[in-house]
Amino acid sequence: MVTLAEVAQHAGVSASTVSYVLSGKRSISATTRQRVEESIRELGYHPNAGARALASNRSNIIALMIPLRTDIYVPVMMEIAVAVATTARTHGYDVLLLTGEEGPDAVRRVTGSGLADAMILMDVQLDDERLPLLRGTDQPSALIGLPADPSGLTCVDLDFRAAGALCLGHLAALGHRDIAVIGEAPAVYERHTGFAERTLDGLRGRARELGLRLLHRPCEGGYDAMAVTLARIFDERPGTTGFVVQNESAVEPLLALLRQQGRAVPEDVSVVAICPDQVATQASVRLTSVAVPAQEMGRRAVEHLVAKLDGRGNDEVVLLAPELTVRASTGPAPTAP
Repeated sequence: MVTLAEVAQHAGVSASTVSYVLSGKRSISATTRQRVEESIRELGYHPNAGARALASNRSNIIALMIPLRTDIYVPVMMEIAVAVATTARTHGYDVLLLTGEEGPDAVRRVTGSGLADAMILMDVQLDDERLPLLRGTDQPSALIGLPADPSGLTCVDLDFRAAGALCLGHLAALGHRDIAVIGEAPAVYERHTGFAERTLDGLRGRARELGLRLLHRPCEGGYDAMAVTLARIFDERPGTTGFVVQNESAVEPLLALLRQQGRAVPEDVSVVAICPDQVATQASVRLTSVAVPAQEMGRRAVEHLVAKLDGRGNDEVVLLAPELTVRASTGPAPTAP
């Protein structure tokens, strides 16, 4: 393994000069810096991570907290995580992935141990118990999600309230008046998870504005759970002609059950989903949908966090505007016989 001393000898400078070039702690002439950087490339030198951390008081690690629960759609979480990791790497940071349901204990562990220079939190709840700890530390942080009170925090998320309103507005424009919302698993609402609650707020607000009849039913996902949920919906609201789905695991079971019941999509029933484009386009009926911009959320969160680490960023809330793509699953409401 090439050492710092060997780089210094190759470049014809002192070891301390090489160290200053790497750390940026002192001004080095452009000529000398170029000579040192050329020697580093030619010799294939890689600074020791531990030594670099001691010298800079930085670990060059970002902690990403993703509680992997059974009631979340893991592919979306992993897409965000990959975007976080690749963006962080372009800025010279590695990512420490924390997947346990530790709550505030995980925040205390990271802030108290120096494991990471900063942290990103996901699966954010409206009254998230981790947030007082974030506000009480100098360590930079960012949320992928939006709590009820975002003051003193940096948050990046899809504007789920606007997404819900957009879905309902689309169905209303097609003449649908009785609309059912197939939501996430009950536990997601019991935790008051931000994205689910804000979507519901958007849906209900738009329904009131337009005078629509709206029925919301959480669903565990999967065929059996969807069968029970769908039966209850049609028992309570037999005139339902529109569905908004915010539950990736329920999409294909819903379409299959509608086919079995002889309800054609979109001739008899229209379906709009809030989901990744991949889920919408690979469904048995290509779904009209509002995409969840997972990669963009992950990238933006890292960019804001790196700016804070560099002393350039301020706390702010960034809500990405939803975009609805019309596909084959929505059409005019059927006329009464």
